[in-house]
Amino acid sequence: MIEVHYAPRGFSDQIAYRFVRLLRFFADVFFAHRYGHRAVVLETIAAIPGMVGGTLQHLRAVRRMEDDAGRIRTLLDEAENERIHLMTFIQIARPTQFERLLILLAQGVFYNFYFLLYIMVPRGAHRVVGYLEEEAVFSYTEYLAGVDNGTYANVPAPKVAIEYWNLAPEAKLRDVILAVRLDEAHHRDVNHQFANENVSS
Repeated sequence: MIEVHYAPRGFSDQIAYRFVRLLRFFADVFFAHRYGHRAVVLETIAAIPGMVGGTLQHLRAVRRMEDDAGRIRTLLDEAENERIHLMTFIQIARPTQFERLLILLAQGVFYNFYFLLYIMVPRGAHRVVGYLEEEAVFSYTEYLAGVDNGTYANVPAPKVAIEYWNLAPEAKLRDVILAVRLDEAHHRDVNHQFANENVSS
């Protein structure tokens, strides 16, 4: 389940996939193997699509006076889940001042980009998120391997993580990564499914 990849089908899927691969390239160059810091910056961006999609789906449902088929709650829950990921990893890898500036810039650019993309091509917006989540699963798998081989210290899990995922009091970073990776795999599947359903805004 964890290693699932949705093969691009058609031109728009290819564009979405190549765009995400380009983002992955820049993340790899900037963060290299500093996975804790990568998680902090990327989770601030990951929390955007669910909020944008949930808001626009809410407006669509109100405008058309029809049921949303549970999409609003699903997307808002996704946004909240990604926010908890952020709250967890800032306890593990404290962001530098430069990374905080990068977060402000990246969030501003990505929010506006994704908002416009969702208005114009909601199917493509969900496909982009599906591929972003595939990359997240891959990154957390690499992070997990680093913890297992001793590259990264298996530090105690932050309190916020223990409470949110109902982990054991003695839970460690490895347990957190497993929980987060499972979340990302779920978001991957949901967004690819929404793209397949050709969700409109």
